[in-house]
Amino acid sequence: MKNNERVFIIVLDSFGVGELPDAADFCDEGSNTLAAVSSRPEFDCPNLTALGLFNIDGCEKYGNAATYPYASYAKMCEESKGKDTTTGHWEIAGLVSEKPLPTYPDGFPDELISKFEELTGRGVLCNKPYSGTEVIKDFGKEHLESGKLIVYTSADSVFQIAAHEDIVPLEKLYEYCEIARSLLVGEHGVGRVIARPFGGEYPFVRIAGRHDYSIKPHGKTMLDVLKENGFDTISVGKISDIFAGVGVSESYPTKNNDEGMDRAIALQDKDFCGLCFVNLVDFDMVYGHRNNAAGYAQALTEFDRKLGEFLPRMKENDVLIITADHGCDPATPSTDHSREYTPMLICGAQGRNLIKEGVNLGTRASFADIGATVLDYFGIPTTDISGESMLGRILC
Repeated sequence: MKNNERVFIIVLDSFGVGELPDAADFCDEGSNTLAAVSSRPEFDCPNLTALGLFNIDGCEKYGNAATYPYASYAKMCEESKGKDTTTGHWEIAGLVSEKPLPTYPDGFPDELISKFEELTGRGVLCNKPYSGTEVIKDFGKEHLESGKLIVYTSADSVFQIAAHEDIVPLEKLYEYCEIARSLLVGEHGVGRVIARPFGGEYPFVRIAGRHDYSIKPHGKTMLDVLKENGFDTISVGKISDIFAGVGVSESYPTKNNDEGMDRAIALQDKDFCGLCFVNLVDFDMVYGHRNNAAGYAQALTEFDRKLGEFLPRMKENDVLIITADHGCDPATPSTDHSREYTPMLICGAQGRNLIKEGVNLGTRASFADIGATVLDYFGIPTTDISGESMLGRILC
């Protein structure tokens, strides 16, 4: 085992860079999150640009390619059959999902809802795909009057439960989510059960306390392999939730992007050997799903400023990988995820000659190449996960 090697993976949740060849199968023709946000006046990302964001194949149309990019870079293709958070992160960690997680465009089956009502002792409202902010407007008053739970889904594989804090205390809402998780297995094994607390008076507002209950990965991931080999596996944000805690040695939940980056920066001072896996969810949850291109662009600008703090603090054997898990184009009529390529930027500390600069790794066949590269960096065989390591082309 090596002594002081560290890898930081930062996932810009939903930051796609253009439609995949099979986008039409997902009703996502023309989706391009990067194009939608980089054209906004709020977009100002000199650090991402210097690393090589616009050097990635096809991305030069949306910004100024760096003459001497500081990172090596690639365009990543999703191999899994989906476009959701769970399958995207699992694939980054080397686990490809051959079958899509189940979705419910017509709502959940009556027998499942009836069993949920029986076990919770509460009725159910809605039970159809819905916007999370609109559903509390449309069903919130009836929920207050009846005590029934608002259950809804989306184009993603999710079972979401919304409840007002005055009717259902947060811990009780979590209990209901755990009941739902126990029911949603097998053919109904959705990717995530999500607690969606809200408060205030009509039209109501979401409040802190969201919690995701993910299905356990169906196979071994990069996290499992690292942990088995004695390396630290640190989660920042909802990474631990996405993997149902499997393979995670230490977890730091966060409320927003800024807190996520502040935690990542603080962990640069921590004496650990292994992986720090960061998810920044605001891009997706706050802006992509709300079709707020201006807000998305501003959030990228704010991330870029934090990145400007992170980069100079990297140590001699640190590796940084910036990527995404799917798209969520805020400029299309859809408010759902989009089937897109994702960016990949990989670098070491500037001036330390660890990772080669400016290597175009082309278009990769799978997000899983990231997980394979991480294991390869730590000297671990990659045979237990999918993906092809890129390390041989970029290690100095």
